[in-house]
Amino acid sequence: MNSSNIRHIVFDIGRVLIHYDPNLPFTRLIPDDAERDWFFANVCTHDWNIEQDRGRSWNDAEALLIAEHPEREEQIRGFRKYWHEMVPHAYVESVSIMEGLIAKGRDVTMLTNFAADTFRHAKTLFPFLTLPRGVTVSGEVGLIKPDPQIYKLHTQTFDLEPGATLFIDDSMANVEGARAAGWQAVHFTDAQTLQADLARHGIAN
Repeated sequence: MNSSNIRHIVFDIGRVLIHYDPNLPFTRLIPDDAERDWFFANVCTHDWNIEQDRGRSWNDAEALLIAEHPEREEQIRGFRKYWHEMVPHAYVESVSIMEGLIAKGRDVTMLTNFAADTFRHAKTLFPFLTLPRGVTVSGEVGLIKPDPQIYKLHTQTFDLEPGATLFIDDSMANVEGARAAGWQAVHFTDAQTLQADLARHGIAN
């Protein structure tokens, strides 16, 4: 399918529409750089956090780590308690692009690796997340990108034609997962590049 025939645009959220950095509250909770690096490498790791994106509850996640590191209980609980500090602002230019596409009648949805409860929290912090036609949240469906099944589920849920779908994500692995699912996809780095990528796919904004 010619790229100019894109009819569906799918946005990732974290680091595309909103900033995310777990270090932000932890510079206060664990001021020492080396200790903080150790904590993220050995306690609240990426692999631990991604399981909340897959649907594990925070209560279960915290209990697992506290059993292993009881001396770190306060810091472990701080990950969820201060999560709102990890998402301090939206990327205004990216949000403006998405809002412009919606205003012009483009079919816009979102596909995100996000824990179910923190996504509900995010919608109160960033009301523009309610503007697209819908969203697939990994923590609600028990699948995470780049699992092929989550792209298939999103396609079925929102009645998308894969070849007419353009996906925007900051993770190259997720971009490649979308392409493997038959979607077109671009790697997000900044809003200016996204504008150029959209234009290259025949999408004026």
